[in-house]
Amino acid sequence: MAVDYAVIVVYLAGMLAMGWWGMRRAKSKSDFLVAGRRLGPWMYSGTMAAIVLGGASTIGGVGLGYTNGLSGAWMVFTIGLGLLALSLFFSARIARLKVYTVSEMLDLRYGGKAGLISGVVMWAYTLMLAVTSTIAYATIFDVLFDMDRTVAIILGGVIVVAYSTLGGMWSITLTDMVQFVVKTIGVLLLLLPIAVVKAGGFAEMKARLPHEYFTPFGIGGQTIFTYVLIYTFGMLIGQDIWQRVFTARGDKVARYGGTVAGTYCLVYAVAGAVIGTAAKVMYPHLTSPDDAFATIVKDELPIGVRGLVLAAALAAVMSTSSGALIACATVANNDIWSRLRGSRGRRKDAGYGEGQGEGHDEGQDAGQGEGQGEGHDEVRGNRAFILVMGVVVIAIAIALNNVVEALTVAYNLLVAGLLVPILGGLLWRRGTVYGALAAITVGGLTVVGLMIGYGVLANEPIYYGLLSSLAAYLVGSLVTRPTDAAVLAAWRERVAGRGAEEPDREAVPAHS
Repeated sequence: MAVDYAVIVVYLAGMLAMGWWGMRRAKSKSDFLVAGRRLGPWMYSGTMAAIVLGGASTIGGVGLGYTNGLSGAWMVFTIGLGLLALSLFFSARIARLKVYTVSEMLDLRYGGKAGLISGVVMWAYTLMLAVTSTIAYATIFDVLFDMDRTVAIILGGVIVVAYSTLGGMWSITLTDMVQFVVKTIGVLLLLLPIAVVKAGGFAEMKARLPHEYFTPFGIGGQTIFTYVLIYTFGMLIGQDIWQRVFTARGDKVARYGGTVAGTYCLVYAVAGAVIGTAAKVMYPHLTSPDDAFATIVKDELPIGVRGLVLAAALAAVMSTSSGALIACATVANNDIWSRLRGSRGRRKDAGYGEGQGEGHDEGQDAGQGEGQGEGHDEVRGNRAFILVMGVVVIAIAIALNNVVEALTVAYNLLVAGLLVPILGGLLWRRGTVYGALAAITVGGLTVVGLMIGYGVLANEPIYYGLLSSLAAYLVGSLVTRPTDAAVLAAWRERVAGRGAEEPDREAVPAHS
């Protein structure tokens, strides 16, 4: 295992080095939170694929394949479908808004008042997403070093917090590109073919497993429908995903780069299910399906390759964890803390002018160069929030055991509370701020109440929570006065890409 350990140590050291290098690039708020909005198609595709394909998609995807065969691909497949839908239909207008958070978009569209409550819901979602990713370190480091759970969580968490705090989105983007390459080589090019060969090929797999393992809908129609509601729609509205859209150099990059990343997710989904199916042939009596990935890696792969594939699993977890962490800190600072301390009147960030087109501070931000004045202070402030949120995430991860329930709570709150007002704001002119507030409140309370009544993992909470949110949005919008014409005019200008100053693109060349 010495060679495998060396591969892992070199990988972890590389992540920290990327964080240090990224720190030198993060000279403005725009650089720190959205990589200066300068990513070209290659880097954008890689970082978007990295953020959505985390430990649940890798370890959990293989586990679903172990339990359900090829139809176990549906969870990750619906994530890919959501990313494709976001990229093809919404990403261009999202990128043109030049905002930092989903709540700022809601303030722009509805004329203020929706940002704080939506920020609290989004913060809870990103926090739990970061927690579940951090818990996954325990599984991987246990396989690698037979390490205590708490020590493993602290070790993995500290590395992610360190490089995220140092360089913000620049560091995360650079590490995500490395993680994307490692995952592609480790999972798609190495583990997938080796697993199939070790299982005797597809003919042997079909001969030894039930027919249901090779049917596309064996996991069940209701399960697939629930995956679509939670994951496909979740991809459309999550702060962690939108923050990556904000990094795109332009709307074409957001559209086509995201389409490439979404297609990659579909391939990754099928690969995970095939690996899990092969593991079922080789190890038919594992205690937990989630052990399938680690078992096949540890027992079937040669030295060196084993370390690379385990690094791929670590890369999957780290990419999601770092993306969720910076999203959580961004929401906590920009949407909650800044509003609570009464800074709305002083700041000129998008969404804080009550929709009156006061302008965006991004050009001002980037123009402050070497961190003089307010721009540099904002970088320090956001860096501090990442550090604080990172400590909170690690503490909760140590105390929490059930990853699946935590992740389900996060996505149920996100989709039931925010899907309708966000998509309604993008698609329906008649939607009002009171309809949005009603949808967030009713949908959130309904899903929480039903999770208490039916259980966290039941399907009913998300079904009825989403329906109640839609009803509240429609009724609340139709019984209140339409959104002010000036607010809608400012919104249309921003959607067209004309209402915000562009960042200074001369300081740092565009990246492909």
